[in-house]
Amino acid sequence: MKYPKLREIKEAVTALIQGPYTTKFPFAPHTPAPNFRGKPIPDEKECIGCGACALVCPATAIEIIDDKAAASRELIWHYDLCIFCGQCERLCTTEKGVKLSNTEFDLATSDRKTLFSGIKKELIMCQMCDEIIAPKDQILWTAKKLEHMAFGNYMVFSALLNNLGIAKFVSKFGVSAVKRLDFFKVLCPKCRRQSHLIDEYGDSHFESAK
Repeated sequence: MKYPKLREIKEAVTALIQGPYTTKFPFAPHTPAPNFRGKPIPDEKECIGCGACALVCPATAIEIIDDKAAASRELIWHYDLCIFCGQCERLCTTEKGVKLSNTEFDLATSDRKTLFSGIKKELIMCQMCDEIIAPKDQILWTAKKLEHMAFGNYMVFSALLNNLGIAKFVSKFGVSAVKRLDFFKVLCPKCRRQSHLIDEYGDSHFESAK
């Protein structure tokens, strides 16, 4: 028969003096450890709507719904699917868009409406073909990060001027031809490429070179 180790005796004496190690939750409030992973809570102000959190979510608990007609994007967290892995917080583009709560972890409920949380973001649309470019907050966040270098990107620069009210662009949805005069508008990559290849008279540079 082996005698108990001194460490085991110490733990037994400590438990007898200080009481049990477990808490009385749910009958009494419980304070988790500092690094405890609880409910993911999105921040409306800090989130830029880029969707990086949805791409890295292993449980596909984050849903992205784009509405072209309303030019809006909705991100929805499904807490009934969430496994609280913390990937959305760790890989957030701004590092502040979503945080795991240290106090909200008991999500058991009979009302399923409480198992969802979402935010809405305005989308920037291509002014020629009406395709989605990116959320407005994402473009402005990118411009802030780039600082003066943002003026080297026509799309970011144009969106920034439009947001500041310095320049107001008018959409021309339904126009099939993209001309060189459309160069400084907010365009998607496809229309941007066409604006480089078509002159101000609507003729392709490749066709005129033949």
